[in-house]
Amino acid sequence: SKRNLLALVKENLVSGWDDPRMPTICGFRRRGYSPESIRGFIKKIGYTTFDALNEMALLESAVREDLNSRATRVSAVLNPVKVVITNYPEGQTEELTAVNNPENEADGTHMVSFSRELWIERDDFQEEAEKKFMRLAPGKEVRLKNAYIIMCTGCTKDADGNVTEIQCTYDPDSRSGMPGADRKIKGKTLHWVSCQHAVKAEVRLYDRLWKVENPRDELAAIREAQECDAVTAMKQMINPDSLRIITDCYVEEYVKQMPPLSYLQFQRIGYFNVDTESTPDHLIFNKTVGLKS
Repeated sequence: SKRNLLALVKENLVSGWDDPRMPTICGFRRRGYSPESIRGFIKKIGYTTFDALNEMALLESAVREDLNSRATRVSAVLNPVKVVITNYPEGQTEELTAVNNPENEADGTHMVSFSRELWIERDDFQEEAEKKFMRLAPGKEVRLKNAYIIMCTGCTKDADGNVTEIQCTYDPDSRSGMPGADRKIKGKTLHWVSCQHAVKAEVRLYDRLWKVENPRDELAAIREAQECDAVTAMKQMINPDSLRIITDCYVEEYVKQMPPLSYLQFQRIGYFNVDTESTPDHLIFNKTVGLKS
């Protein structure tokens, strides 16, 4: 009810009515749900006055389906580790073409910068690769999205054993669009951003506000059992992991020009949008929904 949502706001359990975790229109908008996706969800459940309980996964499915056709694809690295391509010329930069949305040719393309030093996701590397690990590992090849095929030759670790740098070589004849790019490799295609050109960003990862399936009925049950007020009951139901903020993320330069509430797909990660508090000097992105349920 609005009364209970107001209590959440007044008690600072959320940041406001437009907190991306809130079940409000302004919250959905800030989270990155498009109007079309909400209409799509209503069509999925049907028009009825019956008091039904619908899975959040159904709403997320409708959001995912709609954003697939409208979100601009960009590269972002949320948990970065550096890759150095040792046989790539120092100081050299290339401009490569990236498709904005493969579902809609009319959305066009944009350019991404490639250089000797890159950021990739830390989870995309294993020093001692598991049998079915198809990403980067010593002696293994992977394809970099819109760029080259690279092979890992080693890595550097700190005193605690954490990998701080990965060394690779690249195949100069394997750039996307060249004949050498067609050769088959066992590794997957990884996303990346250039260390020299990437922009640091804050990313807010949202999960469901409640840790119960039916917060309305659960709230009433807790209040009756414990004879407590709504705020005390709601505090017991709130998911402590509903928001995680990470600040050492990197995104490609292209997103700096995008206005608040722009729909994005961080490749291989999920759908995001530009937060209303984001500025060119402090980029902030909200996770809307993952790529898979």
